[in-house]
Amino acid sequence: MLPSRFHDWFASRGWEPRPHQLELVQNLAAGRSTLLIAPTGAGKTLAGFLPSLVELDGRSGRPPGMAGSRGLHTLYISPLKALAVDIARNLEAPVAEMNLPVRIETRTGDTPAHKRQRQKTKPPDILLTTPEQIALLLSDPGSAELFGSLKTVILDELHALVTSKRGDLLALGLARLRRLSPGMRTIGLSATVAQPEDLQAYLVGQPDPARRVLSSLVQVTGGAKPDITILNTEERLPWSGHTSRYAMGDVYTLIKQHRVTLVFVNTRSQAEMVFQELWHINTDTLPIALHHGSLDVGQRRKVEAAMASGLLRAVVATSSLDMGIDWGDIDLVINLGAPKGASRLAQRIGRANHRMDEPSKAVLVPSNRFEVLECQAALAASKRGDQDTPPLRKGALDVLAQHILGLACAAPLDLTETFDEIRSAETYKYLTWETFERVVSFVSTGGYALKSYEQYAKLKKGQDGLWRIAHPKIAQQYRLNVGTIVEAPMLKVRLGKSREQGRRSPVGRGGRMLGEIEEWFIEQLTAGDTFMFAGEILRFEGIRENEVHVSRSRADTPMVPSYQGGKFPLSTYLAASVRGMLADPRSWRHLPHQVRDWLRLQQEKSRLPSRDGLLVETFPRGDRHYLVCYPFEGRLAHQTLGMLLTKRLDRLGARPMGFVANDYALSIWCVSDLSGLVSSGQIPVDTLFEEDILGDDLDAWLADSFLMKRTFRYCAVIAGLIERRHPGQEKTGRQVTVSSDLIYDVLRAHEPDHILLEATWNDAAEGLLDISRLGELLARIKGRITHIGLQKVSPLAVPVLLEIGKEPVYGEAMDQILAEAAGDLVLEAME
Repeated sequence: MLPSRFHDWFASRGWEPRPHQLELVQNLAAGRSTLLIAPTGAGKTLAGFLPSLVELDGRSGRPPGMAGSRGLHTLYISPLKALAVDIARNLEAPVAEMNLPVRIETRTGDTPAHKRQRQKTKPPDILLTTPEQIALLLSDPGSAELFGSLKTVILDELHALVTSKRGDLLALGLARLRRLSPGMRTIGLSATVAQPEDLQAYLVGQPDPARRVLSSLVQVTGGAKPDITILNTEERLPWSGHTSRYAMGDVYTLIKQHRVTLVFVNTRSQAEMVFQELWHINTDTLPIALHHGSLDVGQRRKVEAAMASGLLRAVVATSSLDMGIDWGDIDLVINLGAPKGASRLAQRIGRANHRMDEPSKAVLVPSNRFEVLECQAALAASKRGDQDTPPLRKGALDVLAQHILGLACAAPLDLTETFDEIRSAETYKYLTWETFERVVSFVSTGGYALKSYEQYAKLKKGQDGLWRIAHPKIAQQYRLNVGTIVEAPMLKVRLGKSREQGRRSPVGRGGRMLGEIEEWFIEQLTAGDTFMFAGEILRFEGIRENEVHVSRSRADTPMVPSYQGGKFPLSTYLAASVRGMLADPRSWRHLPHQVRDWLRLQQEKSRLPSRDGLLVETFPRGDRHYLVCYPFEGRLAHQTLGMLLTKRLDRLGARPMGFVANDYALSIWCVSDLSGLVSSGQIPVDTLFEEDILGDDLDAWLADSFLMKRTFRYCAVIAGLIERRHPGQEKTGRQVTVSSDLIYDVLRAHEPDHILLEATWNDAAEGLLDISRLGELLARIKGRITHIGLQKVSPLAVPVLLEIGKEPVYGEAMDQILAEAAGDLVLEAME
């Protein structure tokens, strides 16, 4: 099946072509698109490129008009620029060793402009690039000529590409590529897939929405099982917190015992802290580096090159190194904190060894006691080979608007043909003609409320019935703003005076600047909420442009704490596993004795949550009364539930003061006696958690929050309504915020059914609020709610209560604060 030079090359390496590599060559030769699922070290990348290399070896001559080039044959699309660069480096070796007539180039945002321009007229045989670059190339008038010769598209780390708006943009790009090159085949590569059929459908066109077409599937089984352990430490396991600082000595010992160690954390701030901690105790002066997305690209490339050259003993990294980069010398992966998902854990473990027949070695380091349970659930899932990658998403409307404008930049559009093309993408097969027309109308005029403004008129219909861009400058502006990645901005915090009670006075200017805070946190707040920042308790007054206006508060406890720790959601699969573990004491034998004692004490003092029900505890503490429940559905769902329950409890006379949530539990504190209100029937717990809470209560909260306005801004930027960059200039975050806020207010008042408001609601419901998961929780627990009235805090409630009033202090101060607070709470729970 393989030409002799390929067989000779494999033999010179002491290798034999693997069956799945040969199957891919056979499938592609027969014109069959294929999804390859294989563990790390199975040669996925080589398998993906092998059909193209074989075809290019046998291809000769040049198409007419393509002097100096035989035309673009293969596109390789990666979610990471670093991965594309790394793959190109690894691919050039076999091409050179076999003396293949193949030219390989990369195209990312870092590629010089003159090289990108040359690639359009004299493309390489194989181009390695990203989804954003595909969108740019498809918007070029020469795209039909460029992609007319395209034979193969390779999608690496496909599971990571399809679960975001970048995946929506790519799905639409693939639909256009299939039209420009009808014989094009696709290859999907992934190691972690929970539902292969979703990815098989994503890879091929869907001509009939009623009948799902699937690509071929090649699945590699076997390989060495990973060697995963949970850190066995003599240190005291924290009740709360996310730093894993207690384990730094153990982590450093593990680094010394191995050749090269990759230390994964869940946030950039944690990466900085861990790196500093390791350097502080690095008495052997081991070469240890740091890698995360906020670092300068030059610094990241130096770290990657040093790793590839074997010059480092350890790298502390975030998800920036989750995928694909092949550093075979790594012999240990340490995951600080819970992995939040079985597939994420498998992905990170796969960074060790990169050899299928040798076990990858990993150590999980839980940051607190609840994370011990989560790590144990992830470990059990790994042993079973289970995956929990999220299902395929529904294509976003703001991305569709961007894509339609991009197509019009390349050539006039026939709406019927364009509609059929878009619906052939698996993630957009739901699209109706009515919604499609609304999106086209938006791109053309901005919508009913904005159509009198010339700057929003981007398309016009010609006498021939085709739609064209209204002015050539629109194409230039589109290319400056293409893409779906909108960086979460920081907001300045300005201290001023409180609004007078009962007056709706505007938020004023002036006042001392306290610093900057992430907008994602401020989105949760409504006027009057209090939080900790810069060592003070502050009252949230409102947002004006890109500034948060606050005043000092005399509140003893902030109503809404600032959350530190991982932003990855706890997967539904792991959440169910943790609930099952808690409900089955026989499974505790694998847990550290500190955790076993904690759970047994909970059994004595209260009760443990059941697998499918909900445990609700109420108890007094100080001059407040607490409600704590344990849904185990992740922070996003719990925060939304906390906001809604607070409103409902207020109507029922409980006088709530605030709430706090983590991945595992939710706590609300009130002035009124909650246990008494529940026992008297004034607050029936079943009624409290009725599914109708997702109706009027949710709408009322959204009407008072800033979350929808900020979500609208992201959608407006992606859809092209608000442009970040213009030729020769770039808008500041403040300018973008002012523009989007004004437009949002106009649309809410004059066109509430605007397509971008619909896109905003979809984003909030599916992402920021996790409403679908919350709805599933409320349905699952119906009729299965257990209320326990206690006289004092329970052992299981201690971790979530420690979240209350947590000040964003980094370093030893945070650990000291938590340790002191934990000591008091633990003594209460154990009495």
